[in-house]
Amino acid sequence: MDVAARSGILPAHAIARLHDEGAIISASPFAPGQIQPASLDLRLGAHAYRVRASFLPGRANTVEARLEALKLHRISLDGGAVLETGCVYIVPLEEKLALPGSIAALSNPKSSTGRLDIFTRVIADRANEFDKIPAGYAGPLFAEISPRTFPVLVRPGSRLTQIRFRAGAFEASDTLIRELHQREPLVTSGEPNIDNGIALSVDLASHEPGQPIGYRAIRHSGLIDVDAVGALEVRDYWEPIFRPQSLILDPDQFYILASREAVRVPPDHAAEMVPFNPLMGEFRVHYAGFFDPGFGHAAGGGEGARAVLEVRSHEVPFILEHGQIVGRLIYERLTEPPSRVYGQGIGSNYQRQGLKLSKHFRPFTA
Repeated sequence: MDVAARSGILPAHAIARLHDEGAIISASPFAPGQIQPASLDLRLGAHAYRVRASFLPGRANTVEARLEALKLHRISLDGGAVLETGCVYIVPLEEKLALPGSIAALSNPKSSTGRLDIFTRVIADRANEFDKIPAGYAGPLFAEISPRTFPVLVRPGSRLTQIRFRAGAFEASDTLIRELHQREPLVTSGEPNIDNGIALSVDLASHEPGQPIGYRAIRHSGLIDVDAVGALEVRDYWEPIFRPQSLILDPDQFYILASREAVRVPPDHAAEMVPFNPLMGEFRVHYAGFFDPGFGHAAGGGEGARAVLEVRSHEVPFILEHGQIVGRLIYERLTEPPSRVYGQGIGSNYQRQGLKLSKHFRPFTA
């Protein structure tokens, strides 16, 4: 099966072709908008298992076999079910894979999932790593879900994770980033800091009058329905932060902040925020994230979108300063020109964004 002409990330129409050719098997037809410009949203199945602890199956086991030993009870998601904070759940996904030998996959929480502090990752049979699906994999997929701050209401078809497909070898490099930045600036920060990705720093100062520089989650607040858009008041779940220039991160607290730089992803590339290097501070950007082709780019009507940062401190309080580096972006080519880019009439919620909470919240008013 000639899936792609060269190495890189598969765009939307190539993902649709994988489905048509039987490499992606879905229990029901794809939902509108499920195929994104360079990724596929994965849907929760009909039931979940509460388990004693997170696990990986290892090379000798399937996920189902490990569940037999680790599950506490099974929960039906029909009609909606609440996943409680501090608990670990395993949910079989509606999508299965039968990948050709030239195609691998990687998964990540959707942007809205990360902004709700829902720790989510994908497990495959006989896996020694989360979120990485080897080339040629044939079998089911499972989501591990552990809400950290808010209890959440989910149901069959809820979409918390997304998956990208890669043909050939991983080819992201600093050389590629420099070439792209010379062609068209990737970030609005003057001379970029490029070292295993292009640096992003935190914005703790440049906010509009009366608008916060960030948000701190309010623990023990209400339930969030992951499928209800624009239904919640910000102040019921978040404490706006107006303090400029520096911020003390409290241990075990969750923050939403924004990058100082505006980000651009060219239409023929995709990007990913890589996990933060812990040697640079006692905190981490909690969830790595996918950036679709055209994010923050004029081609998608979104010139100058900033990256939203989901930040959590480690065991000790840590002072975060304005302009401090908090993450890095890597870029990869698409295997072929995309049929559409982020923001082109596909329900893109975060194009042209500044500091922004997940799509579940109404706009903040001072």
